[in-house]
Amino acid sequence: MAHHGWQGDPPATEGLARARIIGAATRCIDRVGVAKTTLSDIAADARVTRQTVYRYFPSLGELLRAVAEAGAIDFTDRMRTHLTPCPAPIDAVVEAIVFCLEELPQEPSIGILLQAEDEDLFGRGITSSTGLDLGAQFLRSLPVDWEANGIIDGDLEGLAELMLRLIGSLMQHPPATPRSPDEVRAYLRRWLGAALTAPRA
Repeated sequence: MAHHGWQGDPPATEGLARARIIGAATRCIDRVGVAKTTLSDIAADARVTRQTVYRYFPSLGELLRAVAEAGAIDFTDRMRTHLTPCPAPIDAVVEAIVFCLEELPQEPSIGILLQAEDEDLFGRGITSSTGLDLGAQFLRSLPVDWEANGIIDGDLEGLAELMLRLIGSLMQHPPATPRSPDEVRAYLRRWLGAALTAPRA
């Protein structure tokens, strides 16, 4: 495998090369934000040429998606731990949404998918079939007895879609008077509580 740059320390595998570039992109986004991050900046941070970056990621959009996916792994692990004391569906859903609203602004590598307005760059983003499938998988991984509350496995993709749309909307279009986390919890419980607590007939 040919390598260019890397300051004399080329990665041993294709996977490690991609990981280094993703790490460089993450650092650039953390420093200046996604809007000001360029392929030239990422290449300089990784100590490779732009051509090397293009070899692994043909476009900036593809690289940014890879950055978001890498950051999402750690984020979802932390959120899963946060939701451990929430065995009831309504508690898990409300706390997951509040966690995202509070934490995603501090996670620019993930938040870009929710806040992006560039349709060409991110496409359908979180509401893509992949995003919905990952959301449903996350819900299945929680210590929640969904079926006991009338929520069958086939419902979880729809629930994930609703949660992702709510998170995206509340982040992009917050209310004129900001709500505290507890006020958000009360708001969500008021309008989602009946659907998530009443067993299906």
